[in-house]
Amino acid sequence: MKETCKEISKRYEINFIEIGNDEDHVHFLVQSVPMTSPKSLVQTIKSITAREIFKIHPEVKQLLWGGHIWTSGYYVNTVGQYGNEKVIREYVESQGRRYKQIYKGQMNLFD
Repeated sequence: MKETCKEISKRYEINFIEIGNDEDHVHFLVQSVPMTSPKSLVQTIKSITAREIFKIHPEVKQLLWGGHIWTSGYYVNTVGQYGNEKVIREYVESQGRRYKQIYKGQMNLFD
């Protein structure tokens, strides 16, 4: 996932600031150009990461309900009047703390 996100950053105008993961979901704090819609950002990230995960680990597709790694839903918020980057960054960084305590050997996406 880490390498895939780095490649996305190189090819698209998407900067991954933070990635937080919990047991069954991922949070991304990304920065992009204003002309790119949030929907387009999500589609790009979901499609490329799914394709790369399935390429590296084809057996994962068989384990997933319907063969999809991502659900169709997502939540997007922007940094602005009611949410600043520091607050959002801290929220994303805090994801999975309970899970990480259980699985202490978990790899960090951005070391």
